[in-house]
Amino acid sequence: MASTRAGKTWIAAHRSAVIDPHEAFKLFEVRGFTDQTVRQTLRPTGGGEALRVHLSNRYGRTPLEIGGAHLAHRVEDSTIDPTTDVTLLFGGAEAVTVPPGEEIVSDPVETPVTAGQELALSLYLPGDTGLTTHSAIPHDVGHAVPGDQLTAESLDESDELITGHFVTGIDVLAPDTPRIAVAFGDSWIEGMATTPGTGHSFPAQLDRRLTHGWIVTTGISGNRLLTDEIGAHLLSRVQHDVLDVPGVSHVIIHTGLNDLGLPGAIAFPEPAKLPTAADLITGLTALADRLHSAGLTVIGTTLGPYAGTVYPGYDSEEGQTVRAEVNTWLLGDSHPFDAVVDIAAAVADPDHPTRIRDAYNSGDGLHLNDAGAKAIADAVDLSLLDL
Repeated sequence: MASTRAGKTWIAAHRSAVIDPHEAFKLFEVRGFTDQTVRQTLRPTGGGEALRVHLSNRYGRTPLEIGGAHLAHRVEDSTIDPTTDVTLLFGGAEAVTVPPGEEIVSDPVETPVTAGQELALSLYLPGDTGLTTHSAIPHDVGHAVPGDQLTAESLDESDELITGHFVTGIDVLAPDTPRIAVAFGDSWIEGMATTPGTGHSFPAQLDRRLTHGWIVTTGISGNRLLTDEIGAHLLSRVQHDVLDVPGVSHVIIHTGLNDLGLPGAIAFPEPAKLPTAADLITGLTALADRLHSAGLTVIGTTLGPYAGTVYPGYDSEEGQTVRAEVNTWLLGDSHPFDAVVDIAAAVADPDHPTRIRDAYNSGDGLHLNDAGAKAIADAVDLSLLDL
């Protein structure tokens, strides 16, 4: 639930779902930092009169030392506007240590925030972080440089970071208590293969159609409904990544493709056991029931097409049969959702409906390009999002 202060309400304006770097199966870069400054770009989807930042050491195995944290307006790449630079405090202190398995929230920063504003968060990490709690698809490429360069206008000769690290969200202090939607699920939610730094993911493009409220995203590329890796499975992370998000009233879900494709990809070329349609239907029903019990509006989506994907072992006849059965159930009258958006139909090749049409294919047969993400955003009836 949202918390309040002086008649105003803290609402989530950005969220990143995170991954355990110690998982056995890895799709994305895992790394740590020692005596480095890390600068990452954040783009809140809603505005307010103040903000606070969420940082996580949920999957760290050692204490996370943060020697300092600064926030500024981003100009481009790693360059900030130094006149906007502010120091983040944690319980009044500039430095803080986050124990393994825990998260922290900064003290409020009394500065106006607008939707779409680009912010640069700089963290100085003096010790060895160990492998970091991270997210697969950040808003844009991050930067890491040696030493304490928190106030540097630009981070020259930096290492580029294609994954996000430590940041799980921004809240804003909103005066009119808006309601928000959480987009929850896999790579089709997180925006894998859309152009970095342009806001062309499905949730971002849907957000721009809204006239009130906004959308935050807790997708994890490679994530599954029923099985851990990549990331904790949806049924286990629903509390943290949806129910604990302040201001949430609606949830948009896309999940199931990786349950059908990852077993074969991991085991390739050996056969792998896939969940049945009944398994996925049971899991989706449990997920919807959990969200409904919290009073949320739950919007499901059909499982997108992926036949012919370039990833060995991902596409199988058995998986395609299960996908068709689940989609038939979703488009029928017995599903538990408040509504279902047929995003599969929005991007399928009319002549080969199990495949993504060429104009929407990112090139790997599994993920959408910017135009494909727009097509599924445009397929959502805005009357479903009465925020």
